[in-house]
Amino acid sequence: MKLPGPDHPITITPTPGRVRVTLGGQVVAETTRALTLKEASYPAVQYIPREDAAMALLEATPRSTHCPYKGDASYYSIAAGGKRAENAVWSYEAPYPAMAAIQGHLAFYPDRVDAIEIG
Repeated sequence: MKLPGPDHPITITPTPGRVRVTLGGQVVAETTRALTLKEASYPAVQYIPREDAAMALLEATPRSTHCPYKGDASYYSIAAGGKRAENAVWSYEAPYPAMAAIQGHLAFYPDRVDAIEIG
């Protein structure tokens, strides 16, 4: 485990407004309780509470990855509106303590869904 610091800053803040994720013309997630995670020079990522996602459209996959700052991520594919997006969603089921705010949240790859609208 590595802690965020000056060489690799990570901030987690509430996202103002509404975040909506769509695939195949269907809303996969919609919330006013998203969190914006900014990590070093990477693009900001929206983390959406599971309760605000259509979990019935998500299917767990065997894929997993490890981040030295956040922990182990698990992945989901989405089937919605006649489309399928493989490993389009990730989640840290048990993130490291410094990243506890994102536990129980989902993040979506922007290039694997139709849209992530913020506002």
